[in-house]
Amino acid sequence: MALRVLPPTLVNQIAAGEVVERPASVVKELVENAVDSGASRVEIALVESGQALIAVTDDGSGMSADDLSLAVERHVTSKLAGDDLLDIRHLGFRGEALPSIGSVSRLSLTSRQKSGEAWTLSVEGGVKSQQRPAAHAPGTRVEVRDLFYATPARLKFLKSPRAELSAIIDMVERLAMAHPAVGFHLSDGNRSILRLAPETGDLQQQRLSRLGAVLGRDFRDNAVPLDAEREEVQLGGWAGLPTYNRGNAAQQYLFVNGRPVKDRLLLGALKGAYQDVLAHDRYPVAALFLDLPGASVDVNVHPAKAEVRFRDAGLVRGLLVSGIRHALAQAGHRTAVTESSAGPIFQASPFRPSGVYRPSAEAIKSALSAQAPYGLSEHIPGLSLPPAAPIRQEDEEATQDAVQYPLGAARAQIKDTYIVAETPDGLILVDQHAAHERLVMERMKAALDERGVQSQALLLPEVVDLGESRAALLADHLDDLAKVGLVIEPFGPGAVAVRETPALLGKADVQSLVRALADDIAQWGQSFELTQRLGDIVATMACHSSVRAGRKLSIEEMNALLRQMEATPLSGQCNHGRPTHVGISWADVEKLFSRR
Repeated sequence: MALRVLPPTLVNQIAAGEVVERPASVVKELVENAVDSGASRVEIALVESGQALIAVTDDGSGMSADDLSLAVERHVTSKLAGDDLLDIRHLGFRGEALPSIGSVSRLSLTSRQKSGEAWTLSVEGGVKSQQRPAAHAPGTRVEVRDLFYATPARLKFLKSPRAELSAIIDMVERLAMAHPAVGFHLSDGNRSILRLAPETGDLQQQRLSRLGAVLGRDFRDNAVPLDAEREEVQLGGWAGLPTYNRGNAAQQYLFVNGRPVKDRLLLGALKGAYQDVLAHDRYPVAALFLDLPGASVDVNVHPAKAEVRFRDAGLVRGLLVSGIRHALAQAGHRTAVTESSAGPIFQASPFRPSGVYRPSAEAIKSALSAQAPYGLSEHIPGLSLPPAAPIRQEDEEATQDAVQYPLGAARAQIKDTYIVAETPDGLILVDQHAAHERLVMERMKAALDERGVQSQALLLPEVVDLGESRAALLADHLDDLAKVGLVIEPFGPGAVAVRETPALLGKADVQSLVRALADDIAQWGQSFELTQRLGDIVATMACHSSVRAGRKLSIEEMNALLRQMEATPLSGQCNHGRPTHVGISWADVEKLFSRR
């Protein structure tokens, strides 16, 4: 076949196939142009979820008659001062959006500079008209009608009107979160869908206000701020508490230099940061803002600019993981204050003990170093006391002092599972198994980082029958399991003998523990390094060794558990992301009994 040069209209339609996938893609390109023009307000109007009409109006810098004509030509841009693609300071830079959109729709542009006259022109199926005078306020209005009329085959690939509208809303929300100083209004002709006023204050205040407006008050109440920096790479934003999670990744928002992205590296780092505080089928809620020099990131690796490539991916990933983990650890025993989509967590008003005595680090350390009641000592080495006697009258003053701690003083145990504690501001309900599970896990992690987990020899080895495949999997990882204090060896066909267990686990259920570990390793498959999954191994061990529901605890044992929680990072949730405790204020209690 003979070679030929493709006509410009066909070239633009090919480009449109990469840039203009659906109405949301058009909205993205037009809104980005509006933001790049310096607009303080952007209006988006839709008809038939964008298929019949997409109109974007801004109050930006506007264009002259000559610029208006050039704007719809291929590879024409005002956003690259030079030829360096690593010095990109705007959302757009390729000059492909408008000619691509004009090749598959009926496009019209009307624009006016503040000190000039208004002009308009149209592009229909790739054919440009002459510009002519018009009436318009300073700024630009772009109308896209009959999207894909020139390429009707593309219409078959569009989803339902509701799904297309949902994609547009998501796109506008992401751009609005990235640029909080800009106001946004989205409507469908009959109703206002999204209205966001420009935010004021410093950048941190603007971002938090905009996130609250888009994601709701629940996010603001259940997220911790991020502030980390490493080698000119800055991480800001907010990460949701592990107990404030979702069943999918829809509420994970990532921004690089003000650009919304859906980058696999960043999503993987976010998942890794929550690895040992969230169940594998749950997803954190987060809005992460990365700012770094332009030379350190390439935004020209995806047709829709949805992905980026970092010069030092390891640095970025490490900053993300460490920054989020540090922020979650700083939250201490804090847990979500509203209902999670995982299920009804006990709806209560935001519970923030205020004006309450906060023990110093020295006071907590002293409390933890004191001997604790017998019972917990079976599971936490170093805590040993004879069986506790009932609280005497002279001990009441000490009990009242305990009320002033963040998690208060234990008052009762319900169903041998839940601890009821009293604070000056309300009641705390603690899941004893979930709480102790987190305590054991954090102790094992600390021991693993310092010197390795110490093991204790069993008086008699315990034989666990696993079957040929599971036993073989464990046999392949004997040395790595020994690092966490679990010493096993093959014991005939399909069985292993457990000779030592981690000392921190106390009297663990060896049979169920080993079976659970074998199941975990089988699920991970063969292509993994067990040293990279030690956190998961530790979590499984902690789950199978903690104080179980159904076990009676004395008041002293319960108070010891509360003090341990206050001194332990991430104790607001268990290893699976479930809350360890919930609170209800005295005001809510009084409302329940119609006292206010």
